[in-house]
Amino acid sequence: MVKLAYIFPGQGSQSTGMGLDLCENFKSAKQVYDDADKILNKKISNICFNGPDEELKKTINAQSAIVATSLAAYESFKELCPELKPIVTLGHSLGEYCALYCANVMDFETTMKAIQKRSELMDIATKDYDGAMAAIIGLDIEKIKEALVEVSSIGIAQVANYNDKSQIVITGEKEAILKACEIMKEKGAKRALPLAVSGGFHSKLMNSATDGFVEFVKDLDLKSAQIPVITNVDANQTINAEEFREKMPNQINSSVMWYQSIEKAVEMGVEAFIEFGNGKVLSGLNKKICPEIKTYNIFDKESLMAVVNELTIGV
Repeated sequence: MVKLAYIFPGQGSQSTGMGLDLCENFKSAKQVYDDADKILNKKISNICFNGPDEELKKTINAQSAIVATSLAAYESFKELCPELKPIVTLGHSLGEYCALYCANVMDFETTMKAIQKRSELMDIATKDYDGAMAAIIGLDIEKIKEALVEVSSIGIAQVANYNDKSQIVITGEKEAILKACEIMKEKGAKRALPLAVSGGFHSKLMNSATDGFVEFVKDLDLKSAQIPVITNVDANQTINAEEFREKMPNQINSSVMWYQSIEKAVEMGVEAFIEFGNGKVLSGLNKKICPEIKTYNIFDKESLMAVVNELTIGV
Protein backbone atom coordinates (compact mmCIF):
# COMPACT_ATOMS: atom_id res chain seq x y z
CA MET A 1 0.00 0.00 0.00
CA VAL A 2 1.27 3.49 -0.86
CA LYS A 3 2.90 5.43 1.99
CA LEU A 4 0.81 8.60 2.38
CA ALA A 5 1.29 11.97 4.06
CA TYR A 6 -1.75 14.14 4.74
CA ILE A 7 -1.20 17.90 4.41
CA PHE A 8 -3.46 20.84 5.24
CA PRO A 9 -3.32 24.46 3.96
CA GLY A 10 -3.28 27.65 6.01
CA GLN A 11 -4.74 31.12 6.00
CA GLY A 12 -5.06 32.62 2.55
CA SER A 13 -6.43 29.44 0.97
CA GLN A 14 -10.04 30.48 1.63
CA SER A 15 -12.63 31.39 -1.02
CA THR A 16 -16.38 31.88 -0.82
CA GLY A 17 -18.29 28.71 -1.62
CA MET A 18 -15.66 26.36 -0.26
CA GLY A 19 -16.91 23.12 1.22
CA LEU A 20 -20.51 23.47 0.01
CA ASP A 21 -20.28 20.63 -2.50
CA LEU A 22 -18.82 18.30 0.15
CA CYS A 23 -21.48 19.32 2.65
CA GLU A 24 -24.27 18.57 0.18
CA ASN A 25 -22.89 15.13 -0.74
CA PHE A 26 -21.30 13.60 2.36
CA LYS A 27 -22.83 13.09 5.81
CA SER A 28 -19.43 13.34 7.49
CA ALA A 29 -18.74 16.74 5.91
CA LYS A 30 -22.14 18.07 6.95
CA GLN A 31 -21.49 16.83 10.48
CA VAL A 32 -18.21 18.75 10.61
CA TYR A 33 -19.93 22.02 9.67
CA ASP A 34 -22.89 21.40 12.00
CA ASP A 35 -20.56 20.69 14.91
CA ALA A 36 -18.34 23.67 14.09
CA ASP A 37 -21.36 26.01 14.10
CA LYS A 38 -22.38 24.76 17.55
CA ILE A 39 -18.89 24.86 19.07
CA LEU A 40 -18.10 28.34 17.74
CA ASN A 41 -21.61 29.61 18.43
CA LYS A 42 -21.76 31.19 14.98
CA LYS A 43 -22.66 30.06 11.47
CA ILE A 44 -19.14 29.50 10.20
CA SER A 45 -20.69 27.17 7.59
CA ASN A 46 -22.68 30.05 6.12
CA ILE A 47 -19.55 32.22 5.96
CA CYS A 48 -17.77 29.40 4.09
CA PHE A 49 -20.60 28.80 1.65
CA ASN A 50 -21.93 32.32 1.10
CA GLY A 51 -19.34 34.79 2.36
CA PRO A 52 -19.27 37.66 1.73
CA ASP A 53 -15.55 37.69 0.93
CA GLU A 54 -14.90 40.55 3.36
CA GLU A 55 -16.25 38.45 6.25
CA LEU A 56 -14.46 35.29 5.18
CA LYS A 57 -11.10 37.08 4.92
CA LYS A 58 -11.22 38.35 8.50
CA THR A 59 -8.72 36.44 10.63
CA ILE A 60 -11.39 35.76 13.24
CA ASN A 61 -13.47 33.92 10.61
CA ALA A 62 -10.90 32.70 8.09
CA GLN A 63 -9.02 30.43 10.47
CA SER A 64 -12.10 28.56 11.70
CA ALA A 65 -13.55 28.40 8.17
CA ILE A 66 -10.38 26.93 6.67
CA VAL A 67 -9.99 24.33 9.41
CA ALA A 68 -13.66 23.30 9.16
CA THR A 69 -13.39 22.96 5.37
CA SER A 70 -10.14 20.98 5.50
CA LEU A 71 -11.57 18.62 8.11
CA ALA A 72 -14.81 18.25 6.13
CA ALA A 73 -12.69 17.04 3.20
CA TYR A 74 -10.63 14.79 5.47
CA GLU A 75 -13.67 13.21 7.14
CA SER A 76 -15.36 12.65 3.77
CA PHE A 77 -12.28 10.79 2.59
CA LYS A 78 -12.21 8.72 5.79
CA GLU A 79 -15.89 7.89 5.26
CA LEU A 80 -15.07 6.32 1.89
CA CYS A 81 -11.57 4.98 2.65
CA PRO A 82 -11.35 4.01 6.32
CA GLU A 83 -8.62 1.49 5.49
CA LEU A 84 -6.16 4.14 4.24
CA LYS A 85 -3.89 5.70 6.87
CA PRO A 86 -1.01 8.17 6.58
CA ILE A 87 2.45 7.51 7.97
CA VAL A 88 2.81 11.21 8.86
CA THR A 89 0.77 14.40 8.78
CA LEU A 90 1.59 18.11 8.66
CA GLY A 91 -0.07 21.46 8.00
CA HIS A 92 1.03 24.90 6.84
CA SER A 93 0.74 27.33 9.78
CA LEU A 94 -2.98 27.23 10.66
CA GLY A 95 -3.18 23.88 8.86
CA GLU A 96 -1.05 22.32 11.58
CA TYR A 97 -4.18 22.19 13.76
CA CYS A 98 -5.82 19.92 11.21
CA ALA A 99 -2.71 17.74 11.32
CA LEU A 100 -2.99 17.56 15.12
CA TYR A 101 -6.63 16.51 14.79
CA CYS A 102 -5.72 13.93 12.15
CA ALA A 103 -3.08 12.46 14.52
CA ASN A 104 -5.64 12.36 17.38
CA VAL A 105 -3.73 14.89 19.46
CA MET A 106 -6.97 16.87 19.84
CA ASP A 107 -10.62 15.96 19.33
CA PHE A 108 -12.79 18.12 17.08
CA GLU A 109 -14.21 20.35 19.81
CA THR A 110 -10.75 21.02 21.28
CA THR A 111 -9.38 21.79 17.81
CA MET A 112 -12.11 24.33 17.01
CA LYS A 113 -11.87 26.00 20.42
CA ALA A 114 -8.10 26.25 20.06
CA ILE A 115 -8.46 27.85 16.62
CA GLN A 116 -11.06 30.27 17.92
CA LYS A 117 -8.72 31.39 20.71
CA ARG A 118 -5.70 31.55 18.38
CA SER A 119 -7.55 33.71 15.86
CA GLU A 120 -8.90 36.02 18.57
CA LEU A 121 -5.43 36.59 20.02
CA MET A 122 -3.86 37.13 16.60
CA ASP A 123 -6.64 39.53 15.60
CA ILE A 124 -6.04 41.60 18.74
CA ALA A 125 -2.28 41.62 18.11
CA THR A 126 -2.74 43.02 14.59
CA LYS A 127 -4.40 46.11 16.04
CA ASP A 128 -1.30 47.02 18.04
CA TYR A 129 1.02 47.40 15.03
CA ASP A 130 0.98 48.32 11.34
CA GLY A 131 2.16 44.94 10.09
CA ALA A 132 2.74 43.60 6.59
CA MET A 133 3.94 40.55 4.69
CA ALA A 134 5.47 40.05 1.25
CA ALA A 135 6.42 37.10 -0.96
CA ILE A 136 9.96 37.19 -2.31
CA ILE A 137 10.42 35.18 -5.49
CA GLY A 138 13.75 34.04 -6.92
CA LEU A 139 16.27 35.38 -4.40
CA ASP A 140 18.82 33.40 -2.43
CA ILE A 141 17.88 33.06 1.24
CA GLU A 142 21.20 34.55 2.39
CA LYS A 143 20.53 37.72 0.39
CA ILE A 144 17.02 37.86 1.86
CA LYS A 145 18.44 37.66 5.36
CA GLU A 146 21.01 40.36 4.51
CA ALA A 147 18.21 42.69 3.44
CA LEU A 148 16.23 41.99 6.62
CA VAL A 149 19.26 42.95 8.68
CA GLU A 150 19.64 46.15 6.64
CA VAL A 151 16.10 47.27 7.48
CA SER A 152 16.19 46.22 11.15
CA SER A 153 16.83 49.85 12.19
CA ILE A 154 13.49 50.79 10.58
CA GLY A 155 11.45 48.09 12.27
CA ILE A 156 10.85 44.39 12.81
CA ALA A 157 11.47 42.28 9.69
CA GLN A 158 11.73 38.48 9.68
CA VAL A 159 11.19 35.39 7.55
CA ALA A 160 7.60 34.19 7.97
CA ASN A 161 7.43 31.17 5.65
CA TYR A 162 10.06 29.04 3.96
CA ASN A 163 7.53 27.95 1.32
CA ASP A 164 10.04 26.59 -1.18
CA LYS A 165 13.63 27.47 -2.00
CA SER A 166 12.53 30.06 -4.55
CA GLN A 167 9.63 31.53 -2.55
CA ILE A 168 10.18 33.05 0.88
CA VAL A 169 7.58 35.14 2.70
CA ILE A 170 8.82 37.98 4.91
CA THR A 171 6.89 39.63 7.73
CA GLY A 172 7.07 42.50 10.18
CA GLU A 173 6.36 46.21 10.47
CA LYS A 174 5.01 47.70 7.27
CA GLU A 175 7.64 50.37 6.70
CA ALA A 176 10.48 47.88 7.18
CA ILE A 177 8.87 45.28 4.92
CA LEU A 178 8.27 47.77 2.09
CA LYS A 179 11.90 48.92 2.31
CA ALA A 180 13.09 45.31 2.39
CA CYS A 181 11.15 44.66 -0.82
CA GLU A 182 12.99 47.52 -2.53
CA ILE A 183 16.38 46.25 -1.38
CA MET A 184 15.61 42.67 -2.41
CA LYS A 185 14.64 43.78 -5.91
CA GLU A 186 18.00 45.56 -6.10
CA LYS A 187 19.69 42.34 -4.97
CA GLY A 188 18.09 40.44 -7.84
CA ALA A 189 14.71 39.17 -6.65
CA LYS A 190 12.45 38.33 -9.59
CA ARG A 191 9.45 39.64 -7.66
CA ALA A 192 8.68 41.14 -4.26
CA LEU A 193 4.93 41.05 -3.77
CA PRO A 194 3.15 42.63 -0.79
CA LEU A 195 0.43 40.26 0.45
CA ALA A 196 -3.16 41.19 1.25
CA VAL A 197 -3.03 40.32 4.95
CA SER A 198 -4.18 42.12 8.08
CA GLY A 199 -0.94 41.88 10.04
CA GLY A 200 2.67 40.78 10.34
CA PHE A 201 1.99 37.14 11.17
CA HIS A 202 4.78 34.77 12.26
CA SER A 203 6.86 37.64 13.63
CA LYS A 204 7.65 39.31 16.95
CA LEU A 205 4.58 41.46 16.34
CA MET A 206 2.62 38.37 17.41
CA ASN A 207 4.42 38.05 20.78
CA SER A 208 1.32 39.10 22.73
CA ALA A 209 -0.71 36.41 20.95
CA THR A 210 1.98 33.84 21.73
CA ASP A 211 1.98 34.82 25.41
CA GLY A 212 -1.79 34.60 25.59
CA PHE A 213 -1.79 31.20 23.91
CA VAL A 214 0.81 29.88 26.37
CA GLU A 215 -1.74 30.42 29.12
CA PHE A 216 -4.56 28.93 27.05
CA VAL A 217 -2.79 25.66 26.18
CA LYS A 218 -1.83 24.96 29.80
CA ASP A 219 -5.26 23.43 30.36
CA LEU A 220 -5.88 22.19 26.83
CA ASP A 221 -6.67 18.47 26.53
CA LEU A 222 -3.80 17.17 24.39
CA LYS A 223 -2.85 13.55 23.79
CA SER A 224 0.32 12.07 22.33
CA ALA A 225 0.03 11.59 18.57
CA GLN A 226 -0.97 8.22 17.10
CA ILE A 227 1.04 9.09 13.99
CA PRO A 228 3.94 11.56 13.82
CA VAL A 229 3.24 15.23 13.12
CA ILE A 230 6.03 17.24 11.45
CA THR A 231 5.84 20.58 13.23
CA ASN A 232 6.30 24.00 11.57
CA VAL A 233 8.68 25.47 14.11
CA ASP A 234 11.48 22.94 13.59
CA ALA A 235 10.48 20.57 10.75
CA ASN A 236 10.85 17.65 13.17
CA GLN A 237 8.62 14.67 13.90
CA THR A 238 6.67 15.20 17.11
CA ILE A 239 4.57 12.72 19.07
CA ASN A 240 4.67 13.73 22.74
CA ALA A 241 1.69 15.76 24.00
CA GLU A 242 3.83 18.09 26.12
CA GLU A 243 6.02 18.93 23.13
CA PHE A 244 2.92 20.01 21.24
CA ARG A 245 1.87 22.12 24.22
CA GLU A 246 5.20 23.93 24.01
CA LYS A 247 5.33 24.28 20.22
CA MET A 248 1.76 25.47 19.58
CA PRO A 249 2.24 28.98 21.06
CA ASN A 250 5.72 29.34 19.54
CA GLN A 251 4.30 28.61 16.09
CA ILE A 252 2.40 31.92 16.17
CA ASN A 253 5.51 34.14 16.21
CA SER A 254 8.03 31.78 14.55
CA SER A 255 8.88 31.00 10.94
CA VAL A 256 6.99 28.22 9.14
CA MET A 257 9.65 25.76 7.97
CA TRP A 258 7.51 24.32 5.22
CA TYR A 259 9.82 23.06 2.50
CA GLN A 260 12.04 21.58 5.20
CA SER A 261 8.98 19.78 6.61
CA ILE A 262 8.04 18.35 3.22
CA GLU A 263 11.63 17.21 2.72
CA LYS A 264 11.46 15.48 6.13
CA ALA A 265 8.30 13.64 5.04
CA VAL A 266 10.06 12.48 1.88
CA GLU A 267 13.00 11.26 4.00
CA MET A 268 10.48 9.20 6.00
CA GLY A 269 9.53 7.35 2.81
CA VAL A 270 6.34 9.18 1.80
CA GLU A 271 5.31 8.12 -1.70
CA ALA A 272 2.31 10.46 -2.15
CA PHE A 273 0.73 13.47 -0.46
CA ILE A 274 -2.96 14.29 -0.10
CA GLU A 275 -3.86 17.96 0.39
CA PHE A 276 -7.19 18.31 2.18
CA GLY A 277 -8.89 21.68 1.86
CA ASN A 278 -9.71 24.54 -0.42
CA GLY A 279 -7.45 25.30 -3.36
CA LYS A 280 -4.14 23.81 -4.44
CA VAL A 281 -1.62 26.03 -2.66
CA LEU A 282 0.42 23.26 -1.09
CA SER A 283 0.28 21.09 -4.20
CA GLY A 284 1.80 23.95 -6.13
CA LEU A 285 4.63 24.23 -3.62
CA ASN A 286 5.20 20.47 -3.70
CA LYS A 287 5.75 20.62 -7.47
CA LYS A 288 8.84 22.70 -6.69
CA ILE A 289 9.94 20.97 -3.48
CA CYS A 290 9.49 17.33 -4.54
CA PRO A 291 8.29 17.20 -8.18
CA GLU A 292 8.94 13.46 -8.37
CA ILE A 293 6.23 12.72 -5.79
CA LYS A 294 2.49 12.85 -6.55
CA THR A 295 0.29 15.27 -4.61
CA TYR A 296 -3.47 14.75 -4.69
CA ASN A 297 -6.10 17.38 -3.81
CA ILE A 298 -9.44 16.85 -2.12
CA PHE A 299 -11.72 19.90 -2.01
CA ASP A 300 -15.05 18.78 -3.54
CA LYS A 301 -16.93 15.61 -4.55
CA GLU A 302 -15.29 15.27 -7.96
CA SER A 303 -11.74 15.60 -6.62
CA LEU A 304 -12.54 13.27 -3.72
CA MET A 305 -13.88 10.52 -5.97
CA ALA A 306 -10.91 10.84 -8.31
CA VAL A 307 -8.46 10.32 -5.42
CA VAL A 308 -10.50 7.47 -3.95
CA ASN A 309 -10.68 5.67 -7.30
CA GLU A 310 -6.94 5.99 -7.90
CA LEU A 311 -5.77 5.03 -4.42
CA THR A 312 -8.14 2.12 -3.80
CA ILE A 313 -7.38 0.20 -6.99
CA GLY A 314 -6.06 -3.11 -5.80
CA VAL A 315 -6.75 -2.38 -2.12
